Amino acid sequence: MKLYASIIIFILPLMVSASCTSEETVLTPNTDSPSVTENSESMKDTVLITIGSNQFTATLESNAAATEFKKMLPLTINMKDLNSNEKFFDLASNLTTNAANPRTINSGDLMLWGSNTLVLFYKSFNTSYSYTRLGKIENPSGLSQALGSGNVTVTFELQ
Repeated sequence: MKLYASIIIFILPLMVSASCTSEETVLTPNTDSPSVTENSESMKDTVLITIGSNQFTATLESNAAATEFKKMLPLTINMKDLNSNEKFFDLASNLTTNAANPRTINSGDLMLWGSNTLVLFYKSFNTSYSYTRLGKIENPSGLSQALGSGNVTVTFELQ
């Protein structure tokens, strides 16, 4: 009995190591490639918004309207002022909508009103209107001053 036990103790580790194949090597994590569990925020698209000599960075939403908007870039447009809190521009084509009432608009919100009106908000306020969210300026400090009180030329481009 001791002989069989000795043989099993000696042969078992050899059998286990011999049964390893190169396929198991593929399962070893590769530290050179991005992790599948990477934060989805790092995968979002960013847009550079230029107003005169001022630049702002916006992060686009992960929705159909934002994807369609991204395909239009780069885009330089003359945005009109409305209600002393937003600039708007009517796009040439309609985008997919998923409108909802955000209740509160924040400075730096980039939204779609209806299916083709691009809106950049530069003041925060409560609203009863519904919009499709396209993105948000990460740091809207100075946005109101950059946009001014009248019409303004704004350039949107992917970063």
